[in-house]
Amino acid sequence: MSETLVINEIYLSLQGESTFAGLPCVFIRLTGCDLRCSYCDTAYAFTEGKKRRLVEILEKVKELAKPFVNSKIAIQRTKLPLVELTGGEPLLQKNSQPLMKQLCDDGFTVLIETSGAHDISAIDPRVHCILDLKCPSSGEAERNLTSNLEQLKATDEAKFVIGTREDYAWAKAQIAAHHLAAKCPLLFSWVHPLPPAQQNKGLKKVPAGLTPISRQELAEAIIADALPVRFQIQQHKIIWPTEQRGV
Repeated sequence: MSETLVINEIYLSLQGESTFAGLPCVFIRLTGCDLRCSYCDTAYAFTEGKKRRLVEILEKVKELAKPFVNSKIAIQRTKLPLVELTGGEPLLQKNSQPLMKQLCDDGFTVLIETSGAHDISAIDPRVHCILDLKCPSSGEAERNLTSNLEQLKATDEAKFVIGTREDYAWAKAQIAAHHLAAKCPLLFSWVHPLPPAQQNKGLKKVPAGLTPISRQELAEAIIADALPVRFQIQQHKIIWPTEQRGV
């Protein structure tokens, strides 16, 4: 496999989000993103990284997964550790596709987190796609590809990062309009405030006139409206310092 990808980092940690939260996971963070969401906490991956051959990446994943090889315990029949492609935006690099296929062929449970601004139809159907739909406060809501919503399968997940009351109303409207609750699990993730070290000057500003929503307000709104969604927080930011990399 002579193909290459530009990689920011590869590390073993715990999955901090999604329905897989809390499980051991090898993260492959790819370099590059064509969005500049207002709340982005991985702006360092916009440009930092180096070219690595796919065979090297696979070897690194297997090395990190080695302590789990002799484990006889599987959680919900899921082989551990999970492997997730994230970014940046993984789908900007075409060789992310053969990498995911090979990881699936090797028996890993593979996840990809993608912004929703790129076509997901070519992703290997064995991969769990976490589609991060951009709400108004991101500054990038117009980049969502509505066609991706038709591609979602039962093993995928649709994620809404919510920082304002308008985000919440928008997310509710999308769920109703596209019948998303019948397609896959839905995630409502509260926007964790960025510490000064992560406030990249290139990020979009939150559009004027939006009303911030607190973590408690979001949780209570979900309950009051009886929404069929999973409220989630970024567990890794509770365990480790919010600006720490490789976790």
